[in-house]
Amino acid sequence: MEKADRIYIAGHTGLFGNATYNYLNDLGYKNIVTRTHKDLDLTIQQDVRTFFQEERPEYVFVMCGLVGGIEANRTNMAEFTIENLKMNTNIIEAAHNAGVKKLLYLGSSCMYPKHSKQPVKEEYLLQGDIEPTNEGYALAKLLGLKLCQYYKRQYGDNFISCIPSNVYGPGDNFDDKSNHVIPALIKRFHNAKNNNHARVEIWGSGRPQREFLYIDDAVRACVHLMNTYNGESPVNIGTGLLTDVRTLAETIASAVGYNGELYFDTSKPDGMMVRMLESSRISELGWKTEFSLRQGIENTYRWYLENKENSDD
Repeated sequence: MEKADRIYIAGHTGLFGNATYNYLNDLGYKNIVTRTHKDLDLTIQQDVRTFFQEERPEYVFVMCGLVGGIEANRTNMAEFTIENLKMNTNIIEAAHNAGVKKLLYLGSSCMYPKHSKQPVKEEYLLQGDIEPTNEGYALAKLLGLKLCQYYKRQYGDNFISCIPSNVYGPGDNFDDKSNHVIPALIKRFHNAKNNNHARVEIWGSGRPQREFLYIDDAVRACVHLMNTYNGESPVNIGTGLLTDVRTLAETIASAVGYNGELYFDTSKPDGMMVRMLESSRISELGWKTEFSLRQGIENTYRWYLENKENSDD
């Protein structure tokens, strides 16, 4: 991408899209096109087609989507499926018809089979059953990824895709009904500290291990891929480091300043014991992480304190 190129970020108000907008702007890319949901409903095919024909973006980051935690995915599976299907297919088709030079599609690690071998390689996609609680969302995301591959094979479109691990950071979702583990624990420990709670309950044994990727590192990876990668296969974006839930909780409690007891309720399910992406492909392309888990959590908590009234909505 050149600094004067016209770049469209679909989903610029979300965690990924907003961080990408800020990063590109800081790098000197000033010709960035955005639309809020009020201005452009990405689920309406004709509106998306018209937008692409009128604006003619040269590069596109597909970072939009209806997202949420386990409960939101499980209870709203029809909506999560159809809304994401519409957005993904509308944007990718319109980008093809408008002659977009290059498109990067943001996938999700939940697309991988529930019982994939660890670490999870890109070729494991569609090699087993998806986790049932987020099946609808995952299938919709998978179709978007496959559609990019089909346009590349059939028409030669330079549409690429990537799959990040568990991403967190400033701008994250702190809504109790749809947040993920790091914002959920930050909010829980913050409230426990302010209300002098003697202990905080955490589901499970604390032994499951996950890979957590700070948003700034994830965005740098996406821009790096847009500038260096033209392959058909998706590219995993991960840290290569596993953190167990107990260590994660202790790190967050320390960053927040909560000194009470951490109670792990072993009567509650643990879920998968290990999940980590195999990320040698992007490492070989010259990308690496810059932020430690502690740094990322401290930055995220600082953002939460500054934006707590809005982020709690």
